[in-house]
Amino acid sequence: MAPTAQQDEESRYAEIARSFPIVDTHNDFPYLLRVQLRNQIHTHNPFNFNGELTSHTDLPKLRKGGVGIQFFSCFIECKNPDYLYQDFDAANSAVRDTLEQIDVTKRLIDEYPDQMEYVTNSVEALEAFQKHGKIAVTMGVEGLHQVDTSLGVLREYFHLGVRYITLTHNCDNPFATAASSVIGGLPDKGLSDYGRSCVKEMNRLGMMVDLSHVSYKTMHDVLDVTKAPVLFSHSSAFSLTQHERNVRDDVLVRLKDNGGVVCVNFFPGFIAQNGSTSATIHDAVDHIAHIIDIAGWDHVGMGSDFDGIPEGPKGLEDVSKYPDLLIELMKRTNASDEQIKKVMGGNVLRIWRQNEDIAKELSKEIQPVEENWKERSWKFYGYVKDFPEVYPGSNKVYEETTEFDNEQTLFITEK
Repeated sequence: MAPTAQQDEESRYAEIARSFPIVDTHNDFPYLLRVQLRNQIHTHNPFNFNGELTSHTDLPKLRKGGVGIQFFSCFIECKNPDYLYQDFDAANSAVRDTLEQIDVTKRLIDEYPDQMEYVTNSVEALEAFQKHGKIAVTMGVEGLHQVDTSLGVLREYFHLGVRYITLTHNCDNPFATAASSVIGGLPDKGLSDYGRSCVKEMNRLGMMVDLSHVSYKTMHDVLDVTKAPVLFSHSSAFSLTQHERNVRDDVLVRLKDNGGVVCVNFFPGFIAQNGSTSATIHDAVDHIAHIIDIAGWDHVGMGSDFDGIPEGPKGLEDVSKYPDLLIELMKRTNASDEQIKKVMGGNVLRIWRQNEDIAKELSKEIQPVEENWKERSWKFYGYVKDFPEVYPGSNKVYEETTEFDNEQTLFITEK
């Protein structure tokens, strides 16, 4: 009996997957560790990442799904309960909390050295899968509120291994406007001047600029100034599902010139169509196919949002289901092997490499961006005015915009 078309596609996909990895640009599993286990991966005996967990993600599911390169999100929520807040100078714990997520992600990788490998560049990522047979893991940060207005913090995240930062989450920040703020009735101010400086610094570092969660105007503003291809780490197509988190066709068209990639989000609320509140694997394929129709095969990938959403679409319930998605796409589009490789992760690897190459050139031309947010408060104890000057007059440079607490003394005295 001759093989069916379904069997042909399954065998063809299996052959492709032997040598080429799936790249998922957004998985929130580390946040589950934070919320449910306080990042204690040794203390709680039932936890075994190499066992069958009830979460969307574990090592057996990743292996079954053919995931070879995983971007884990080091997500921390916006720290003001009012997501429309505009006071960006309030003290908060976002940087501390982000560092804890970077830490637990790296510790999780270290626990399973035979199966996972921490990587910091696109070459290492592909080699980990193809040469070492391991799942390569790198990291993203989901919102510039997590740098607490500081480009210095952004640089340190890069040095710690973060390879993309989403410009906003569900709150505005000094850099850009969030899609959620527009939904909430705030004006779409797009990218600020400070945000333009941030994009410049991210390009210089080789940190991919992630435009998921940002407003429509922010998308266009970034595409006007970035020197490197952008990433939408977990977004879908607005034309099919009219949600501000998704990407409109005119933005998709601009990706042809920019080179960027939209990695489709599997959250049912972002891919369900025609007023439905539920979604299936076919909806996810629809979104991938639409992006291909508008922008081309070079500009689409997968960013599941698994373990950051309550559930996946029917037929795409966890990370083990990627083969089903790709086989369905193959049947739908009559895609070539090379086209399927692009969707699997080739496009993401390409823009990651391009960001690295562009950064090498930019770092020869420009210095680190030292700009600070103009509305940031600078407060010090008054006794620092008695310290030596760096050079004559240096203590006068920012004196007018510095607040000193003159009641504090250098030495503690008995009352």
